[in-house]
Amino acid sequence: MSEERNKPETYLLSKELEEAVQVAEITARPLLLKGEPGTGKSLLADYLSFKTQKKLYSWHVKSTSLAKEGLYFYDAVSRLNDSRFTEDKEKVRNIENYIRLGALGEAFSAAEPSVVLIDEIDKADIEFPNDLLLELDRMEFVIQETGRKIKAINRPLTLITSNNEKELPAAFLRRCIFHYIDFPEPAFMADIVSSHFPKIESSLLKRALESFYVIRTMDDMKKKPGTSELLDWIQILIHMGAKLPEDGRIPYIGALVKNEEDLKLFR
Repeated sequence: MSEERNKPETYLLSKELEEAVQVAEITARPLLLKGEPGTGKSLLADYLSFKTQKKLYSWHVKSTSLAKEGLYFYDAVSRLNDSRFTEDKEKVRNIENYIRLGALGEAFSAAEPSVVLIDEIDKADIEFPNDLLLELDRMEFVIQETGRKIKAINRPLTLITSNNEKELPAAFLRRCIFHYIDFPEPAFMADIVSSHFPKIESSLLKRALESFYVIRTMDDMKKKPGTSELLDWIQILIHMGAKLPEDGRIPYIGALVKNEEDLKLFR
């Protein structure tokens, strides 16, 4: 189909979010973003990279992630294998050949200004944010295995997202600009949908939003659909040429409701 999802140029910022980005740029502090899943926290980094023509370095945090991995990684396994199987002994002796920079390390080393995304920081261990404090403040770090210091040539615009799975340390919060992305009101949501699907019929848009917000008002739902689910659903409706039934039935409900108990409740 002609419409494409999640293109950076289709991203819409609220006035409040735009101001938060400006404050982060002025203060040169990381912007910490919270909000419901699917409200566009991570996509903001793609948009800012597109808008400013700055390269984006992304670090998607996992439960097993260590703070050091965002800076660099010493590939000892590759060095061991090379020591056994390669004839290039000079390469093996030089540890630098086995240092791999992470997203922050690459951004610090870049000659041009950049955007850094540290995505879902609350997935990691509780000490993870504190372990990054010094590097985010000073914009430099030392590779312990070689003693080489990497200092940011240009301070990157750093975005950090959290889904509130864990409370973040107070010391870390003090060093961030904070913004909570509120769930869009219907009028702003209509603008968001139209930016992704500019050819959508007004009648389909109106009825789709009405059905969507009715679902979100159901108090007993465990997982209310977000913006991402809405865009998926509308993409399906457009692709299938579907019309919303007059009796209120919602086709392709699996794009909106992602929980078995919620599905039973809805039905």
